[in-house]
Amino acid sequence: MHYRLKYLLIGLSVLLGGGEIWRRLAMLVTPDVQFVGLVAFGGLFGLCVISLVGISLFRKPWLRWPLALALAAASMLVDGYQWAVGDFMHYESFVTMVQSAGDIGSALAQQGGALLLAAGKAVVLLLGVGLKPPAGGGLMVRGVKLSALPILIGLSVLIFFRGGEGTSGLPSSHSGASLALLYAYDMATTDRSPRRKVELPSAAQRSSDIVLIIDESIAGAYLDINDAAGVYSGLGPDGAGGTVPIHNFGLATAINHCSVGSNVTLRFGGTRDNYRETVRSGPSIWAYARAAGLGTVYLDGQRTGGRYQNGMNDAERAEIDAWQQFGDVPVVNRDHALAERLADFLNDGKPQMIVVNKVGGHFPVSDKFPMSHARYQPMLKRGRFADVTDMATRDGLAGSKNNWRLYRNSYRNTLLWSVGGFFDRLFAAADIGDATILYTSDHGQSFHERGDGGQATHCTPAPQIEEGVVPLVVIGDGGDSGRVARWARAAAAGRDKSSHYRIFPTLLGLMGYAEKDVAPLYGPDLFSAKADPYTFNTRFNARLGSEPVWLHVSLDKVARPPLTDYEKKTAGLAK
Repeated sequence: MHYRLKYLLIGLSVLLGGGEIWRRLAMLVTPDVQFVGLVAFGGLFGLCVISLVGISLFRKPWLRWPLALALAAASMLVDGYQWAVGDFMHYESFVTMVQSAGDIGSALAQQGGALLLAAGKAVVLLLGVGLKPPAGGGLMVRGVKLSALPILIGLSVLIFFRGGEGTSGLPSSHSGASLALLYAYDMATTDRSPRRKVELPSAAQRSSDIVLIIDESIAGAYLDINDAAGVYSGLGPDGAGGTVPIHNFGLATAINHCSVGSNVTLRFGGTRDNYRETVRSGPSIWAYARAAGLGTVYLDGQRTGGRYQNGMNDAERAEIDAWQQFGDVPVVNRDHALAERLADFLNDGKPQMIVVNKVGGHFPVSDKFPMSHARYQPMLKRGRFADVTDMATRDGLAGSKNNWRLYRNSYRNTLLWSVGGFFDRLFAAADIGDATILYTSDHGQSFHERGDGGQATHCTPAPQIEEGVVPLVVIGDGGDSGRVARWARAAAAGRDKSSHYRIFPTLLGLMGYAEKDVAPLYGPDLFSAKADPYTFNTRFNARLGSEPVWLHVSLDKVARPPLTDYEKKTAGLAK
């Protein structure tokens, strides 16, 4: 009876992954039947089951139970991701999850349902593999046991040669363990040489602040400065900026359609050709600022308790003079607290390089605005995610056409508060003066305006172009009419034609580094007339012999905010 229970648990753990198996089979028969693919998938699946059973037959408890625990942990990792995101985990997403380890607390609190189911399945697998196997066995049993670990290692080798892909639909225990083995190899062979020092000569000392505001999950077409049906941004003619020069570069392409890739490259620079090497070994924006005589400030509205995010570490932290998070401020008010704190730094008379990570519009969006800004209705139900910055489930979104309508309206209200309200507060509190502020978002979002199904908004394996389309605005630098005119010309020439890749060299230019020294390393800046490819990277973590994949954005195909979504409420509400 004991042994029957053991095998029953193993079988149950495999069957509980039936949804992924079915989805993978559907991919292999739609639109045309892929006979070779079906045979290959069936063969790999069978080998994984043989390996799983073989490990469960190991007689020595000191070996069997640790392996059972490792497979259960791998199963929970993969299932938790796939059931929360609704898509397969590949090496790209595995690396992104590891790099986002600082968000594990939020994930546990917010993805409760999916993670609980994944944990239940993992426990079933743990017991099935860990329970004592029957004694004895013939030649077949010995063959199964001997082949168990070679199959697991062989799967990792296969994934290596396929550039991190090839595990879709396989048992999550083995896909997760193989990805982990691959990651361990990747980390062991990574060059960990110290970062290069700043070698570029700096010109004249700057006497005013440089600010990079990185918003979160802002779809550029949903702001009024980029579409007549967009939400009030505070950056248009009706904003509170008054006489502050504002130069709108329109819709730009992001570095990546996920947060980590865009943020880390915005801080370390790089071109489409060299970003992997530059991000790994180049000087940070902080190092360049210090070499140019500027103080360094980081304002983080997303994380609390000193936790790092987006690829930060202790070495980078040591280059930052002032670091501030806002754990004592409710999530709904953090962007406004950021505006006030940023104004303090702008008003202190010290030249500084300031980087700001806003809360912005990452899901969940139902509670990221007060009712005073519930201008666009009908909207999602409120009250479930008041203390959540990101990483949560998508507000109960089922992916239907009406659900997306509710989501888009809550998102509009979020923008009204966290973008429009942010800049209104900043302009009211800060003396912008000669300071130069660059505003963008880490990535865009897709809200399925074309009526297609699905629940994802960004960071998907097969992204929509909207996931890589962001706003790009330059604010200030108004102390000299010649500089204002130069920015105006650049914005007119570069409107809807620029990308994130031009931000880092622009920042270096503002610090006083010469364009002739910067461009060979970091590419053209926002003043350059050189055409931008207008693409974003859909495979940022291109490793194991794979190459980045670039998706070109056709401006005329970018989805615009549907006017039929809402009944705009104005009585008693903010503008």
